[in-house]
Amino acid sequence: MRIITDFDGPIMDLSDRYYHVYQLCLDKVKQPNQPIEILPKAKFWAYKQAQVPEQQLGIESGLTATQSEEFKQMRDRHAHQIQYLGLDRVVPGSITALARIQASGSELLVMTLRRNCELIPAFERYNLGQFFKPHHRYCLPDDYQKNGDIEAKTQLMDRAIAELVVDENTWMVGDTEADLIAAQTHQIKVIGVLSGIRDRNRLAQYQPDKIVANLAEAVDFILDRQ
Repeated sequence: MRIITDFDGPIMDLSDRYYHVYQLCLDKVKQPNQPIEILPKAKFWAYKQAQVPEQQLGIESGLTATQSEEFKQMRDRHAHQIQYLGLDRVVPGSITALARIQASGSELLVMTLRRNCELIPAFERYNLGQFFKPHHRYCLPDDYQKNGDIEAKTQLMDRAIAELVVDENTWMVGDTEADLIAAQTHQIKVIGVLSGIRDRNRLAQYQPDKIVANLAEAVDFILDRQ
């Protein structure tokens, strides 16, 4: 059996980073003495999972429409900068789930839209290299210019399928439509997790085989079917 997991969402929780960047950009865009109402983190993250536009987050926080457009552009520039990646944290239970996959004898791969220079520090910080052999790490090269998440993730899946021995009992675990579509393009069974950047309603639109809370529940579901 083969299990492919996305990195951000199933393994890493990005909510602290995104919330920090949200507050940082609000502070940079607002005028001196302009009243701003920072959304509580839970409400902010629920909006992110529901794909509420960045401009709307800005307006709800007290920015004008013009400021909200500037806020959106600034957020897009800052959200994935390397200096903020250290704010990411491991989703509770995900390392134990990876260990369970490894102990089961299943082949384990990671497939992520992080560039290599963004992935390796997180691997080193949390000792995640023990779970993924170097040739089982599918990420973007450092000089890659993304045209869109779905296209980029599907290209990674195409490459993996071309390089790997066929295993009809293959599962994908991910938190976005890019993960689901990339798997479904190759008739791979796919589980959506709610620990990432999409809520249940968004994931359900793409009809995954299962929607669960996190990687640990996904592993329970998969291993019960061995």
